[in-house]
Amino acid sequence: MHKAGGNNLCKGPEAGFCLEYRRSWDKEKEAVVAAVTTAIWNKDRTLASEGPVQMVQTLMSHGGDFTFILSPLGALERGLECGRHKVSLRFPQVPPGCCGESRRMTKCHSGGALALVSLWDNPTPGKSKEAEIKRINKELANIRSKFKGDKALDGYSKKKYVCKLLFIFLLGHDIDFGHMEAVNLLSSNKYTEKQIGYLFISVLVNSNSELIRLINNAIKNDLASRNPTFMCLALHCIANVGSREMGEAFAADIPRILVAGDSMDSVKQSAALCLLRLYKASPDLVPMGEWTARVVHLLNDQHMGVVTAAVSLITCLCKKNPDDFKTCISLAVSRLSRIVSSASTDLQDYTYYFVPAPWLSVKLLRLLQCYPPPEDAAVKGRLVECLETVLNKAQEPPKSKKVQHSNAKNAILFETISLIIHYDSEPNLLVRACNQLGQFLQHRETNLRYLALESMCMLASSEFSHEAVKTHIDTVINALKTERDVSVRQRAADLLYAMCDRSNAKQIVSEMLRYLETADYAIREEIVLKVAILAEKYAVDYSWYVDTILNLIRIAGDYVSEEVWYRVLQIVTNRDDVQGYAAKTVFEALQAPACHENMVKVGGYILGEFGNLIAGDPRSSPPVQFSLLHSKFHLCSVATRALLLSTYIKFINLFPETKATIQGVLRAGSQLRNADVELQQRAVEYLTLSSVASTDVLATVLEEMPPFPERESSILAKLKRKKGPGAGSALDDGRRDPSSNDINGGVEPTPSTVSTPSPSADLLGLRAAPPPAAPPAPASAGNLLVDVFSDGPPAQPSLGPTPEQAFLSELEPPAPESPMALLADPAPAADPGPEDIGPPIPEADDLLNKFVCKNNGVLFENQLLQIGVKSEFRQNLGRMYLFYGNKTSVQFQNFSPTVVHPGDLQTQLAVQTKRVAAQVDGGAQVQQVLNIECLRDFLTPPLLSVRFRYGGAPQSLTLKLPVTINKFFQPTEMAAQDFFQRWKQLSLPLQEAQKIFKANHPMDAEVTKAKLLGFGSALLDNVDPNPENFVGAGIIQTKALQVGCLLRLEPNAQAQMYRLTLRTSKEPVSRHLCELLAQQF
Repeated sequence: MHKAGGNNLCKGPEAGFCLEYRRSWDKEKEAVVAAVTTAIWNKDRTLASEGPVQMVQTLMSHGGDFTFILSPLGALERGLECGRHKVSLRFPQVPPGCCGESRRMTKCHSGGALALVSLWDNPTPGKSKEAEIKRINKELANIRSKFKGDKALDGYSKKKYVCKLLFIFLLGHDIDFGHMEAVNLLSSNKYTEKQIGYLFISVLVNSNSELIRLINNAIKNDLASRNPTFMCLALHCIANVGSREMGEAFAADIPRILVAGDSMDSVKQSAALCLLRLYKASPDLVPMGEWTARVVHLLNDQHMGVVTAAVSLITCLCKKNPDDFKTCISLAVSRLSRIVSSASTDLQDYTYYFVPAPWLSVKLLRLLQCYPPPEDAAVKGRLVECLETVLNKAQEPPKSKKVQHSNAKNAILFETISLIIHYDSEPNLLVRACNQLGQFLQHRETNLRYLALESMCMLASSEFSHEAVKTHIDTVINALKTERDVSVRQRAADLLYAMCDRSNAKQIVSEMLRYLETADYAIREEIVLKVAILAEKYAVDYSWYVDTILNLIRIAGDYVSEEVWYRVLQIVTNRDDVQGYAAKTVFEALQAPACHENMVKVGGYILGEFGNLIAGDPRSSPPVQFSLLHSKFHLCSVATRALLLSTYIKFINLFPETKATIQGVLRAGSQLRNADVELQQRAVEYLTLSSVASTDVLATVLEEMPPFPERESSILAKLKRKKGPGAGSALDDGRRDPSSNDINGGVEPTPSTVSTPSPSADLLGLRAAPPPAAPPAPASAGNLLVDVFSDGPPAQPSLGPTPEQAFLSELEPPAPESPMALLADPAPAADPGPEDIGPPIPEADDLLNKFVCKNNGVLFENQLLQIGVKSEFRQNLGRMYLFYGNKTSVQFQNFSPTVVHPGDLQTQLAVQTKRVAAQVDGGAQVQQVLNIECLRDFLTPPLLSVRFRYGGAPQSLTLKLPVTINKFFQPTEMAAQDFFQRWKQLSLPLQEAQKIFKANHPMDAEVTKAKLLGFGSALLDNVDPNPENFVGAGIIQTKALQVGCLLRLEPNAQAQMYRLTLRTSKEPVSRHLCELLAQQF
């Protein structure tokens, strides 16, 4: 290549110039070879002289012709034959006679680039730093003298010297002159001179410079010149500087240029991106009110570059003012539809490796994620078709083997999946997205596996796709074990945490514990927190929970934070049935020759409180327990020794026979004269207490710790802090098994084995009643249903709670004297009545309908506030957690969410709320707990009124709380004979409600089944003669009575119609349930 280049360079009338270049060829050939090699490698038609040095010989297998530009100015093209490649080197043109006059490149009028080569001719990169500085100082002195000389410089000379100054600055040297000359270049009518002037100003001029006014005047002249090239240079300068002063000067002019009908496409692109830069720097300086509609209309522009720039601008603007730009949804969907449905040949200028306009597609999908699903059915249908098309194309064989093709294709696919997850309203798309991501879990590309795991974490939080995500559990576990990249393993652990529910909790916790033994140190603490949360949340029996936490301490004791072992102590203290097992297990764990200090802390506390439960076994007698604990004493820190001293004094109360031994330990000089004040004080006080106090006083002072009060799980709070401010909703809003005991969601467990005589267990601690002396045998579901459907008063059989219900009921603290006083404030302020609040927002009904068949999710979200809901209902009781997230960086003042009962609802539904803090910091989230009891059947949901002040301005919002009558469904199983018998009993016209309606969603049997189960009824198999029909039964539990309900759903796939029939023992309930359920299909 060098030989061919040399032969070609030394021919022609420009021989003098070529000889000069040949002189420096040996110095520069490596850079030229590197640049040409990079061009071949990247298959790029034009490339500046940059890039890694690669050997050309290794790239001969790549075909194609390439052009390498040595100068941005005029060029003379010379070809090099290099194997099968034709590489074109474009050298600056040399004016006739130039090379005869001088052999120095600086004398050739070839532009600033060659002058820079000349500048670097002497101090090459191989010379010393001192020589380089000396050469640069000499050049600076020469330039300064030229600027100060009597002879006026022409435009070319100014440009050349300003360009040198810029180059020297980019080498890391300070430049303190030449600014005025650069400003003077702005008034030139030559593009190259004006370009260098703007470049110098963009890089070196400070926003506080005294020259800003002159610069602004020059920019205004260029913006008014209507010369598209000059306008673009001016807009680029504004965007590069981006100061507030420039924003104030030009923010009003740029939107006008952007929407002007006579603006060139290149000017529109530059104006849109310039406006975006100014808006990000100073949002208050960009008034878009009168320009909004015309800016949105740019999405219809025929030039794809203008559309791409406009989408970036609109995406940023709509985050602050979503309502102003809401009309962009239909235009974005229309543009996206045209791109997705087009062939790669339709958009040739914007097709990247057979993928039409990938960057624009990604930007449009991100823009749509700023809004909820389109309300217009036609627009929504078209968008769904686009999303389905993208998913379909992902299944097609690739049109190219190049990595660029797969990257562009996958970028669109992952952004599409993000939009599907954001909407969370299309079950079919969610399941398809999950299946598509499942294929990537075993892809050879590490990045694709990472992105697939990350996206599936979000899919796991959806009610519709959670089950589909769980089918990939084995693949995710294998990734956790075998992935070499730690970041991929961390995402696999996150996904296991997200997909965990009661059905797979033991398997996932077991695998995470196994992985913890070899996990990277950077993520061990996070794994420990997740294991602790899952073990607590899905513990069916607490012996498994205790074993899991002790295993955590054994495997990764250094990473078990105080929150974790505090939590296990709280739960053991609050549960009588696990205290003996915990004492036995921790006693055995302490017998290990080397056990972690956290294990000693847990053992010291549990044995001090409940060691008497295992004292009957000679192997764990009181002296043995004390001896085992004291053998660890001298190896522990001061804090652990202090805890053990408290355990010893507890032992004196529990086991009087150990008193003399323990007093001897406390009396030892190492304790009474300990250098640590805390240990010395404890030893002295405990010794005195054990010596002078009577047995009764000692028993009173050292009695067993009371149950811990209700509060948020400290483990979950720590994980939220570790994940960052934005992780709260992701941790809280995940889909959860309705049967899961949500301890860590805000309820500290306390012992309560009290059952109630009513059919519903006292799950939420709202009622208190003594246990029945002799509860009768539980009635069967069939017998209970007969009583419910009969005309007589409702039967009140005393059903014992199921193991699941009993487990949940024991999580609650003891009920106070007043049945509904559990969460009452000491002096609650009067809540506003319906007349004091505004009407619900227009989309309140749609938001409510989203929660008819699910309990968890985002109820409301705008640019300021996000409201998440997580709820659980058992029979006629419910508990709801509302999560209020401040999405801004400004604190909310006077924050006051209240629940309002419109009409007679207060006699039908009892809702007790806990007040929240009046201030919500920026990026923070607060939680509100609602205890709900259904007194009678009701038709109207309660209202949630949220009021606060943001930036001094009052904000108010009224929503419908997602509490509907079907939430109090109790599923009931029955045989076909019993079903039809009950169906006939409910034959009165007022007891039946029927509706025939058109399907609003794709008719999928699995989705329909999931919705009916989410609605609350039990699905009965082999009841209806037509296997495509769905039959369900259940009982609506209220405090006053029970309402039996039977339903039948008949889908007609050909006509895309449904017929829904509901029969209940109360006419209003039939109609209301029929309306609620019909809206889900």
